[in-house]
Order: sequence, then structure tokens, then C-alpha cells
Amino acid sequence: MMDLMVSEETRTETRTDMSETRTTPATRAVPGKAPSARAWTPWTTRLLVLGIVLAAFNLRPAITSLGALLEEVRDGLGMSGSVAGLLTSVPPLCFAVFGVMAPRLARRFGPGAVVCAGMVAITAGLLIRPYAGGTAGFLAATALALMGIAVSNVLMPVIVKRYFPDRVGSMTGLYSMALAFGTSVAAAATVPVTNALGGGWQPGLAVWAALGAAAVLPWVPFVRHREAPTAAPAQEGAAGTSGGQGAAPAAEQPPLRITRSRTAWALAVFFGLQATAAYITMGWMAQIFRDSGVSAGTAGLLLAVIMVMGVPLAFVIPRVATRLPHQGPIVVVLGVCGLAGYAGLYFAPVGGAWAWALLLGVSNCAFPLALTMVGMRARTGAGVAQLSAFAQSTGYLISIPGPLLVGVLYQHSGGWGLPITLMCALMVPQIVVGVLAGRDRTVEDEAGR
Repeated sequence: MMDLMVSEETRTETRTDMSETRTTPATRAVPGKAPSARAWTPWTTRLLVLGIVLAAFNLRPAITSLGALLEEVRDGLGMSGSVAGLLTSVPPLCFAVFGVMAPRLARRFGPGAVVCAGMVAITAGLLIRPYAGGTAGFLAATALALMGIAVSNVLMPVIVKRYFPDRVGSMTGLYSMALAFGTSVAAAATVPVTNALGGGWQPGLAVWAALGAAAVLPWVPFVRHREAPTAAPAQEGAAGTSGGQGAAPAAEQPPLRITRSRTAWALAVFFGLQATAAYITMGWMAQIFRDSGVSAGTAGLLLAVIMVMGVPLAFVIPRVATRLPHQGPIVVVLGVCGLAGYAGLYFAPVGGAWAWALLLGVSNCAFPLALTMVGMRARTGAGVAQLSAFAQSTGYLISIPGPLLVGVLYQHSGGWGLPITLMCALMVPQIVVGVLAGRDRTVEDEAGR
């Protein structure tokens, strides 16, 4: 797959370099531009693709590994159900707070440097948190890891739009697939790895820091690399996805009035509701199965099944979505699967556990669809960066109460009936706003400058 992308990129560079020579001769006189273009090789593209895949792989193990061992962590740290609910709400809170900083950091230091720093933060947070001592230290170290995840979450669509403007669907699918694979691997392997390391939850959580360390390395060469290859802007202009060669650079254009765009708001709410479902699933689903009588190992596998469904579908859905003028039908199909999965979980949590896991896994693929729509609802790279930050930050703010409310309902009702009813009810507005966000329009047309 990498070789195919590289060969396509090479052919694109050849065509667009000639076009750029004819249309923008002035760019050759800008110091530093030509060396940057010559330095961009097929191997650079391969390294960037590898970096994207490894970064995406690390964007969820910090959360799903904790979900698999939540009961052990609660016992070890003396957490109540409400405090555990607060713990499951920390990811969207951090994503909202730190994600909004990502575009500004990327403009100052370059997106590669910010993602590299994000991988370092993930590694440090995962290594420190099991041994931080006490609930406060655990939460602080978790927040450090989630800070790295937050900025990388926001910048992944930006990097794809900037470096692969003619393959937004394919590259979004690739990193969404890697993200889903990392999520499911952490969910399935955490309990067996913990048992193999002696049964203590501390090493079972800390071991995932090794993946974060591996993801740092491919991004090191891009720390000082702030320019996209010369093919990218030419191809964007040719495809109509970014301004023409004569347009002002994105960094010099005034920002969009993003809050004036109905599409941006619809996408933000859709993102928030699907994130609510995702973080409830990652934080509580294994516990729901365990309380229903399923063993800890099987509960982890069921959570892994939910997450692993995103591996093939996260690659297919973005490619299909980019070929449709309206993504509403995909939103409806995913929402109906979610409604069926929650209903089954309510009435027969053990008897049909594997079927409900499959249905909820399909429903969770609203995340790669939301990321794809971020790339499709803006024409320019700057627009994508602003829309990505707005939709993700606002969306994660919306999702904060969900996991916390599930913990409170569970503690006060003594069962999972009310929390599952809440999850099912939230799926209806998710479908409605998802259909609105899937309409064929851009935020530039609605927001103005």
C-alpha cells in the first residue's frame, strides 16, 4: 500500500513540478524553496506514511488499556464509581482543552514538530501514570498522555490535506484503520499481557509506552520540515481543494468566522455525540460485560471486537464517503447499527454479546466518517485546520458529561439499565446532526472571511 501511494505521489510530483515551473516562476527565486522541493523524495513520503500510521496506532491505547483494567485500577487507587466516571471523562476534556491549541502550535513550530512532541508526551504519560501514586498523580500523568493525543488528533487531517491533497479519502482511511487497530489491540491484549507480567495492573498499563516511543522516531526528520512538497499545492489548485497558485499563503489569510457556519456546528455536534458513544464504550463496555457475568478476559475480547471492526471499515468508509455527494446515508446506517446494539445489550447482554459487539463496532465507525467530513467540508488546508480544531474541541467538550453521567447513573441505580438507555437515546440526535453535516457544502461558503 505504501509503495502504491509513493508511486502515485512520484507521478504527481513530476506533473505538478512542470506546471509550477510554468505558472509560478517567481517561486524559484525564494531562498530555501528549491532545496526543500529537491529534498522531498519517495523515501520521504514512505517515512511520512509510516509516521502517520504509527502515530494513529498510539491515539487510543492509553484509553482502552485503562478500560480493560478499570476494575483493578479502581480497587488499587480506592476510586468510587463517580470518580471512575470522572476518569473516563478526562480524555474528551483534555482533547477539548489541548486540541484547540494544535493549529497555533503547528503554525509556529510546524505540524511535524507538534506531532513528534505529542508522541513524546504520550510515551512519558503512559510510563509515569501507573507509578505516580494516588488518584491525583494518576490523573495528571493520564492528562499528559492525552495532551499528546489531543494535538495529534487535530493535526492528522491537516497533515493529510497538506501532504496528500489528492488522496484525502485513502489516507484518512489508512490512519483511521491504524487507529482502530491500535485501539482493539490494546483492548484485547492488556489483560493477557498483565497476567504474563505477574498480574499487577501497573506494568500492564506501562507496557504501552513502548509503542509511543516507537512512534517518535519517524517524526524526528519532520521536526524542522515545515514546507509541503511542491506537488501538494499545485495538485490542490488543480483539484480545486485549495486555492490556486496565485492565492495568498494560508498562514497569511484572515481566519474564517467558523462559528457562523451551520455545517461547522453540525459537524461539531456530530463529532461530540459519536465521541460520547466511543468514550463510554472504551471506558465502560468491558465493565458492563463483566457485571453481566462475562469473565474479565472475555470482556476484554468483546471490547476488542467492538474496536477491531473499525480496522477494515475505517479504511472503506472514508473512501466511499469521498465518492458520495452526501454522507447522510452512511450516518443513518451506522446509527441504526448502534440502536440495535444497545437494544440487544439491554435485553440480552450475555446471550447475544458477540452480536452486540459487532453491531456496536460498526456504529463506532462514525469517527473515521467524521474525520473524512472534516477534510471534505473545507476547501483549503487552512480551512481544514480551523474546522478540525473547532469540530474536535467543541465536540469533545460536548462529550465530557457522557462517561461521567454513566458512572453516576450506574452507582445510584445499581445496574446498567439506565446507562444503556442513555446511550441509546443519544444515538437519535447523532443521526440527525450527522445527516446535516454530510451535506455537500463548505465552511468557506457559509462562514466568509
